[in-house]
Amino acid sequence: MSVRVEVSGLERAAARTVPARFQVRFHGRGGQGVVTAAELLSVAAFIEGRFAQAFPTFGSERAGAPVAAFCRISDTEIRTRAPVAAPDALVVQDATLLHQVDLFSGFGPGGYLLINTEQSFDDLGLGELVAGFSRDHLATVAATRLAQEHLGRPVPNAALLGGLAALSAVVSLESVLTAIRERFSGRVAEGNAAAAAAAYRVVTDEQEEVAAHAASD
Repeated sequence: MSVRVEVSGLERAAARTVPARFQVRFHGRGGQGVVTAAELLSVAAFIEGRFAQAFPTFGSERAGAPVAAFCRISDTEIRTRAPVAAPDALVVQDATLLHQVDLFSGFGPGGYLLINTEQSFDDLGLGELVAGFSRDHLATVAATRLAQEHLGRPVPNAALLGGLAALSAVVSLESVLTAIRERFSGRVAEGNAAAAAAAYRVVTDEQEEVAAHAASD
């Protein structure tokens, strides 16, 4: 199985300018590939000729326990190894953490928020929190379902990277797919790549709807 990459009009037009430094914080549970997600994002950035680093809050993931991982992407050498306290993007791999852990510490209305869920922000109890955000900085995607469909396993990390590429344009979908195929092989690689591409399309469609709605106001 191979994935055909279709670059959206949003990406071709370079609708967003990627900042010189971009910091991402991932939250999930052990066993969901949280640390791998940060590592894959760093590889995707490196493929595009940027400096990048990725690391977790601790050395290993304990199954089911809350886990955070960080990725910094920069046009210049990165000297700090401190945890990301003020992320430009927040990726929530497990929505059950939303009201159990302080996920939003240091995260402001200018950031990008991507949550693995089939519910709306209001249904998640986040309507008031995101009221001050730009709507095109917010997205939800059923990453676990997409992973199950394409990979046969409920591991949402690769799908969420595809969604993040569509939401923030910090890296391209092509670079995400290349990073996935460098990390994995065979059916695992192609299943993860297919999940990432599917999530990219979902979030791109969401963003185009947001743009169309804004244009009609």
